[in-house]
Amino acid sequence: MDIVHERCAGLDVHKRTVVAAARWPDDQGDRAERVRTFPTFTDGLCQLAEWLTGLGVSHVVMEATGVFWRPVWNRLEDAGFELLLVNARHVKIVPGRKTDVNDAQWLAHLLECGLLRGSFVPPRPIRQMRDLTRYRTRKIQALGQERQRVDKVLEDAGIKLSAVASDHLGVSGRAMIEALCAGERDPHRLAGLARGVLRAKHDQLTQALVGRFGEHHARQLRVMLGVVDDLGEVIAGLDTQIEAAMEPFAGQRELLCTIPGVARRTAEVMIAEIGPDMAVFPTAGHLASWAGLCPGANESGGKRRSARTRKADPWLRRALVQAAWAASRTHSRLGARFWGIARRRGDKKAAVAVAHSIIVIAWHLLTNNTNYDDLGHDFYTRRVDPERETRRLVARLEALGHTVDLAPAS
Repeated sequence: MDIVHERCAGLDVHKRTVVAAARWPDDQGDRAERVRTFPTFTDGLCQLAEWLTGLGVSHVVMEATGVFWRPVWNRLEDAGFELLLVNARHVKIVPGRKTDVNDAQWLAHLLECGLLRGSFVPPRPIRQMRDLTRYRTRKIQALGQERQRVDKVLEDAGIKLSAVASDHLGVSGRAMIEALCAGERDPHRLAGLARGVLRAKHDQLTQALVGRFGEHHARQLRVMLGVVDDLGEVIAGLDTQIEAAMEPFAGQRELLCTIPGVARRTAEVMIAEIGPDMAVFPTAGHLASWAGLCPGANESGGKRRSARTRKADPWLRRALVQAAWAASRTHSRLGARFWGIARRRGDKKAAVAVAHSIIVIAWHLLTNNTNYDDLGHDFYTRRVDPERETRRLVARLEALGHTVDLAPAS
């Protein structure tokens, strides 16, 4: 087989060690190989980089193993090597010969023949922004869980605040909970703390605030409210850091925000996960496939099996599906697409389909540097032939046992 990269190396990365197998042409016209193991401490990674440089290695490949590949990648990236990160599922070694050395040698063999397809690894500024957006997502999830715990304690005390107020920790709800913790038990006084539109529900609030709230519940809620406040401060601080990191890409973020359902935070997650440069994805289909938002193909012997979307970037997928649900509540083409699919195949499949549409739209917006021009909520109905649709509906009604007599509208 032809040699594509003459001097290359494969790395089998673990938490404490990294096994490196280097290959290069020898004096007899054959291929020489050397294997060494290095510790993954900083000094060990510096020795690895020096050893590879001394052998004249230009290309290095490693598997994506959790987060352990990251320090190795960062050190070799600074040293100027051409790096390739591959999916471990795509480079399985021959069964029965599984060792760390064999793994490294197998990767080196595949790399020198050009048989590996690298995973997308964005530039370092995007990777750093990705760390911030992912951590913020975790904190937002933790905040949601803590809010649910607050409601659980209130339910245990017989306080049905969330049954009346849409946000039990809004300005009104927070004031009522703090008054309960301070010892107030009169439901009329507690309901009088309502603000805004919630004041119109005074009678319902009075009924909802009657319970068996005791000091045990108050102690729990004081701790939980403190956690809610702390998480809010952490999220606000992360918002500030992300805003600073996003400054060079503010224009691209604004383009993405023109897509129905895509809010500011969703746009920031999209840029952090895919980057602003769409040149790394030849087509919108490549991006959708990388995001795991296109159907798979599984056919054998003329039989089509399940072709579910594959597991890919969960952070991007989650953000896009949330954006799809938000788009379903808009008067736009994406909203019409969501409900058109939902009627036939269900809400969940509709959300994934619209998420696919959003990522395709994002590729075109970032590639062409243009805003999204919505085609309108009636985009699909405009394309329907009225006579054909009338015949279809009449046939459907007749199949249900009805006699249809059509008359033109005045």
